[in-house]
Amino acid sequence: MTDKPLAGKIALVAGATRGAGRAIAVELGALGATVYATGRTTRAKASEVGRPSETIEETAELVTGAGGEGIAVPTDHLEIEQVRALVERIDREQGRLDVLVNDVWGGNKFLDFDTPVWEVDLERGLRMLDLGVRTHLITTGLALPLLVRRPGGLVVEVTDGTKETNKAPRDNFYFDLAKNAPIRMAFVLAGELKRVGGTAVSVTPGFLRSEEMLDGFGITEENWREGVKIHRHFALSETPVYLGRGIAALAADPERDRWAGKSLSSGELAKEYGITDADGSRPDVWAYMAAEAAAPAGTELSMDGYR
Repeated sequence: MTDKPLAGKIALVAGATRGAGRAIAVELGALGATVYATGRTTRAKASEVGRPSETIEETAELVTGAGGEGIAVPTDHLEIEQVRALVERIDREQGRLDVLVNDVWGGNKFLDFDTPVWEVDLERGLRMLDLGVRTHLITTGLALPLLVRRPGGLVVEVTDGTKETNKAPRDNFYFDLAKNAPIRMAFVLAGELKRVGGTAVSVTPGFLRSEEMLDGFGITEENWREGVKIHRHFALSETPVYLGRGIAALAADPERDRWAGKSLSSGELAKEYGITDADGSRPDVWAYMAAEAAAPAGTELSMDGYR
């Protein structure tokens, strides 16, 4: 395999402003892809997320700096005509789409954990579903006609948790729906794409040290281990680079069809493709939490072997 196995490939990372989406875009670029990075926060205008320091223009520059070609396109993925114009632009400029990554989210500000559904403001809950589900549906529906024009297309649905880990209900009714829907989307899409030589998977990071998460914990990437004082699982946390590398390796895998319809974690991708996080470690918080759940009540398992 060459060091640029995705050279000549065209990717759309929907929701590439920050966090996992940005890292996925950059790592696809590092393998040679041309990446259209979309989102609502630009240098001219911030989205409702309220983080103006992270922009799609910066993401595109990072993609180019990594060795690919980054193209920033301001897009609200709830606006059908904006998404349609985005796809038409990709078709006009490239004539193809090889990889679609649905990473749009932005719903954290609407989370009301440990609150029964009848006490959650309906508009907040529906907004979360709009951001985490409807955006994916609109983007998939409009982008797939271009992606299936050639065999070998890949759709990646980014979510939180795997099919197995999400068997237990999440702490918020709407969040549970929003994060389980992409898993099912990938499963159904895999069957449909198989007819035209394409595939679809869902993927999840582990305990992600995104910019927003670090700020929420009041720490930085430099002193992230301080987060263990707040949440013990922070010891197995990971940078967005980890998932980005895993998805880039998946996209470059000529035999990726074997994963069709599967629900994969960053830790699983790392083991399969021999990649590591930015610090050379290989954390797997989901595997640890599964072992923890299976252990006798009150047992605190060692984290050795899970990083």
